[in-house]
Amino acid sequence: MRILRAGDHKRMPWKNGKGETVEIAVFPADASINDFDWRISMATVAEDGPFSIFPGIDRTLAVLDGNGMVLEVEGRAAVPLTTASDPLAFPADVPVTARLPDGSITDLNVMTRRVGLAHTLIRIDVDGSKTVPLRPSTCLFFCHFGALSFRRDGETGALAAGDALLIEDTAATVLEIDGEARCYLASITTD
Repeated sequence: MRILRAGDHKRMPWKNGKGETVEIAVFPADASINDFDWRISMATVAEDGPFSIFPGIDRTLAVLDGNGMVLEVEGRAAVPLTTASDPLAFPADVPVTARLPDGSITDLNVMTRRVGLAHTLIRIDVDGSKTVPLRPSTCLFFCHFGALSFRRDGETGALAAGDALLIEDTAATVLEIDGEARCYLASITTD
């Protein structure tokens, strides 16, 4: 397990140059925006417009902050997303446009290379103690706001807002957490 502190996340321009992304984790560690196997990041969307195209990539997006946006994914009906919505999965290599009906938002993105990898993203609200099952995979547990402590297989630690816990190549196990926080769990598996 490795804690990724908010202050250490890498900031970089969007692939289409229309904004900035905060990269939480990427694999391989030295991968660029064009050759990652998987990538987890946050971005502020401040105006209506197209998403960057990522050939061969699947993407899941969750709205972290703001009053929501409407995503128009080619071939699908428009989907409104808010902080209360479940994360939305879609291919990252088709045209996608975002509309912001009520101001800017911040989102969380999980992206994996379609050939060989798959992922899930779930929201977890913590109010007290909770046990979170971990799949046999690489997992990233992201603390969006609040604070918590965690335990897993005798290891302990704490996360503050914006921090993440990267658990690489885990066997099926559980993460025990205590605190008050809104979190997201990304699980990345090989096909």
